[in-house]
Amino acid sequence: MKKTIYSCCLALSLFFAANPAMADDIRGRLGVTGRLGFLVPADSELSGRSASTDTAFVGGGGFIYGITKNIAAEFDITHTDYDVHGYGESGNAETNNFSLGAQYRFDVAVPRLTPYVGAGLDILVNDFTYSDGTRTDVDTSLGVHISGGVDYFVTKQVALTAQLKAILAPNADINYQGNKVGNIDPMSISTTFGARYFFN
Repeated sequence: MKKTIYSCCLALSLFFAANPAMADDIRGRLGVTGRLGFLVPADSELSGRSASTDTAFVGGGGFIYGITKNIAAEFDITHTDYDVHGYGESGNAETNNFSLGAQYRFDVAVPRLTPYVGAGLDILVNDFTYSDGTRTDVDTSLGVHISGGVDYFVTKQVALTAQLKAILAPNADINYQGNKVGNIDPMSISTTFGARYFFN
C-alpha cells in the first residue's frame, strides 16, 4: 500500500513538473494580489516655486482575473505618502491610487514564468498637509498607467510577482481657503514586489 501511494505521488510530481503551463494559465481564474515597494514621485510646486519630493514606500493590493490565456483584467488600490520640500516651506503629500487595467501575458519557454505588459486608467485621490499641520484641499486627478512585470508560479495557486509601473496624470491643484497655493504632480515611477493567490 505504501509503495502504491509513493508511486502515485511520484507520478503526480513528474506530471506537474512536465506541465508547468497548468500553473501559469490563469484563464477563468480569480486571484488576489498584495504588493509593496518604492515610488519615485515627480516634483511638485509650492507658492509658485518648484518643490522637491522624496522617494517613498508604496503598498496595496487588488484583484486579477484571467479573461483568456494571454489577457487578464486587474484592479489595484495602492497608497503612498512622501515629503515635499519647497523654498521656506514643506509638507507631506498622500496619494490613493484606484487603478483599473488590462495585461497581455506572454508565453515563454521558462517553466512557471510569465512576463506581462499592461496599461489602464488611474483615479488619484491626493492630499497635502503643511509641516505645521495646516491641511489643504487637493484636486483628484485622472491619469493613465503603463506597466511591465513578471509572475513566477511557486504552485498552481501561488505566484510571486514583480512590477515596474509608470503613471501619467495632470497636475492636481493645492487649495487653501479658496486660493491656489501650489500643485502636486501625480506622475511617478514605482517598483513593487509581492504575491498573488488564485482561488481556483
